[in-house]
Amino acid sequence: MFGLGIPELIVIFVIALVVFGPKKLPDLGKALGKGIAEFKRASQEVKDTIETEVRSAESSIDLAKIKSDVEGKEAELKSEASAQLPKEETAAKEKGPDAYGKS
Repeated sequence: MFGLGIPELIVIFVIALVVFGPKKLPDLGKALGKGIAEFKRASQEVKDTIETEVRSAESSIDLAKIKSDVEGKEAELKSEASAQLPKEETAAKEKGPDAYGKS
């Protein structure tokens, strides 16, 4: 605990007893305890908020990566489809009209 041993804590307690008196010392201890508890609670809330934001940022990064991958595959499929389209049109023209006179 911050490098304080039993002798140091006794000295601090005796000085506090002399400065504040025996009647105010319990109230001072309560106030100090409440202050420490509030500090711990606030620091835990900050920690939770930071962790939530980090998870949210990681999720958005993952979604952006997935979206770019999907868009890349979509563009790749469109280019493959457009490359195959002229082959089908030329094959239909070479075949000639069908039974209904349509090409």
